[in-house]
Amino acid sequence: MSNERPTFGDDDGTADVATVSQAMPLVHAREGLRVVVVDGPDTGKAFVLEPDASPALVGTSPVCELRLVDPTASRRHAALQSDGARWRVSDLGSTNGTWVDSVSVGTAWVQPGQFLRCGSTVLRIEADRTTFASTLSNAARFGLVIGASHAMRRLYPLAERVARTRVPVIIEGETGTGKEVLAESLHEVGGSRGPFVVFDCTTVSTQLVESELFGHERGAFTGAVATRPGVFEEANGGTLLIDEIGDLELPLQAKLLRVLDRGEVRRVGGRSVIKVDVRILSATRRDLDKAVSEGRFRDDLFHRLAVARLELPPLRERSGDVPLLVRHFARDLTGSADAIPPHVVARFEASPWPGNVRELRNAVARFVALGEDEPGAAAAPADDRETAGSAGPSVLVEEDFDLPFAVARRRAQARFERAYVERLLAKHGGSVTQAARASGIAARYFRLVKARNFSR
Repeated sequence: MSNERPTFGDDDGTADVATVSQAMPLVHAREGLRVVVVDGPDTGKAFVLEPDASPALVGTSPVCELRLVDPTASRRHAALQSDGARWRVSDLGSTNGTWVDSVSVGTAWVQPGQFLRCGSTVLRIEADRTTFASTLSNAARFGLVIGASHAMRRLYPLAERVARTRVPVIIEGETGTGKEVLAESLHEVGGSRGPFVVFDCTTVSTQLVESELFGHERGAFTGAVATRPGVFEEANGGTLLIDEIGDLELPLQAKLLRVLDRGEVRRVGGRSVIKVDVRILSATRRDLDKAVSEGRFRDDLFHRLAVARLELPPLRERSGDVPLLVRHFARDLTGSADAIPPHVVARFEASPWPGNVRELRNAVARFVALGEDEPGAAAAPADDRETAGSAGPSVLVEEDFDLPFAVARRRAQARFERAYVERLLAKHGGSVTQAARASGIAARYFRLVKARNFSR
């Protein structure tokens, strides 16, 4: 539809942050979908799914739009959502499966007149004659998040509304989809003047997580040679992202819940409490509903964190976004949005990208550094050797040619990463935050590259 075409700002096909905040959503009339329980313990329950809304969940979890009491249904059993003019149902790894009419499905298109079965619950799909003013952003980015696909433009209006609040948010999505980047965008678009602090539950040993979160006093444990504030104190007045919160141990979940309820922390080994005003964002690649049902995640903490939920789609579901992202990454890395040849962009677009946006960015960086268009490629095509060679001398040295290809490639990429990090840090006065923002890399990964290369 012509009125769904996104607006574009700068030369890589993306709008700046100001454009996103002011962009008017597209409004067009569409009918919704009505789902009615016709058999099972919840007979009579119903809900209407609006066009372009976030996925509607069916299951026994309190977060589901159609909450069931059916014991044979899973907590998050299935999801329904619009995809353009069609409607899609997806099984969410349920115990007893999701059925469309008499066929068990993983993902399927549904239409009025069909029946769904979730456990022992049967639902009838009906057309809802209410005409909705369906909103779909016309922006090509939200803050630092880039994407003009239908899936992303459907996400932006909800993200915009959530950014203007202080409610806790859980950001869900596969590894590499950009959860940390979305969290930082919520912080920036929301206009917070405080710091944005990231705590990754997977990068700190279990013994030190409590100290990192809440801080410690001198002498609190072996090695505590000085008093140190935790990330809650560091984020006071701003935003704290707890990344991969699904990996947090149960005892620490209880302590985290107390902090959220009371707005105060007590350092390890300390006696006094410290008041903090922090907005909490959480990110996870895990199914927290499943973790709750299995007793690995506290139900009360989950509901405290999941006041709002945003789910980032995998790159394979973001039709048309790969070329847009390639141009953006190429411009950041080389200064030219057209640094990647068209046939390489086409190959990138055809890839499934299991590592999502992060994997795509690494592939672009690898091509810029080594002239490779896919992992393990021995050489660039003949018509790209000039492009590849322009980056080669800066990362390859004579002794590399005496090494196995895989080893030489890793060393060359490490040199590229080091040179890139040094250049960006110098350009931004040593600020990791500013350099990471300019490069499009989440600050956490920027620090990892910096630590890995500079520690040698």
